[in-house]
Amino acid sequence: MNHRTTNAIKPAALMLALALALALSGCGEADKQQQATTPAATVSADIGVVQKTVSPIITTASGTIIAEQQAQIASRLTGFIRDINVQEGQNVVAGQRLFTVDPADIQGQVTQAKAGLAQAEATLADARNDYQRFGTLYKEEAIPKQQWDKIRLQHDVAQQQVAAARAGLATAAAQMRYATLTAPFSGIITQKLANVGDLATPGRPVLVIENQSRLQVQTGVSSDVFARLKQGESVSIQVNGADTAITGKIARLVPTADPITRTYPVKIDLPPGPQLQSGMYVLVAFATGERESIRVPQSAVLDRAGITGVFVVDAQDIAHYRMVRVGDSSDGQVEIQAGLSAGERIVVSPTSKLQSGDKVINSGTGNV
Repeated sequence: MNHRTTNAIKPAALMLALALALALSGCGEADKQQQATTPAATVSADIGVVQKTVSPIITTASGTIIAEQQAQIASRLTGFIRDINVQEGQNVVAGQRLFTVDPADIQGQVTQAKAGLAQAEATLADARNDYQRFGTLYKEEAIPKQQWDKIRLQHDVAQQQVAAARAGLATAAAQMRYATLTAPFSGIITQKLANVGDLATPGRPVLVIENQSRLQVQTGVSSDVFARLKQGESVSIQVNGADTAITGKIARLVPTADPITRTYPVKIDLPPGPQLQSGMYVLVAFATGERESIRVPQSAVLDRAGITGVFVVDAQDIAHYRMVRVGDSSDGQVEIQAGLSAGERIVVSPTSKLQSGDKVINSGTGNV
């Protein structure tokens, strides 16, 4: 091939390349036009109109379930514990024997008191004989008045000594009944603080008993919340681990703040229920006012790629995913703090397969 032939081929190759480029460009434009004319998916879903509602202002406080009736059982005597007839968690009835303290010391006191009474009664017997004998002599004026007064005084003192001895014996005997401790009311033993052989002393509890049929929540609130509460009001209580809340009533408002926490004690009566036990942790919801808010069904709120949002439907019935900020949720409703306005339409359900740009056909009934 000569130099002239080579120069002739180059313009032809350039023309071919240009033609291929124009052809590819035309195909690309055709693809874009075809994509632009592809219709969006049409989805049937419930559409609701967002409305403003009046919501309560809720203030929560942590609390503990306690027994309204509780007693620490301690001995009034000092002595070694002879036996304990109950265990922790055991149910007891009023009057049931709980434990016994060795009454050896009290028995010694009773014996000593009996001996003292016998001696006092013997002294009184002698004094009575003298009183009667010398009384007769005094009437006959056989003895002087001074001697008679002395005999009469001895008789009076002997009577007083007998009375004191009898009182001492009664006191010592009464102490014997404190050697056996019984349940003051029906309940459950919640704590066992001593064992057989330990020394029981007055003021040192051995057992703790609670009446589990009458339970309360004990909590504390700030001064501004306390000022809005009234005795007898109903409050919502969420028990730790329970799925549903229970309703209690404010039983007592203590108008003196705790010096450490600076909160005001509040006690709330609980309804009877087998799932409630003293010592449980709870959250108490106090309604302290009202405010306007926007709440939507829980089914309308989604999480797409870590973004919480709802599908908003425009005037052309096209769905658009919009990020929102949510607040508390209750009774299947979620508070929307930002991202939605009253009057806008949102997709309530189903929303799992819906995408932005889809056309929505309303199958719902109206407001959310």
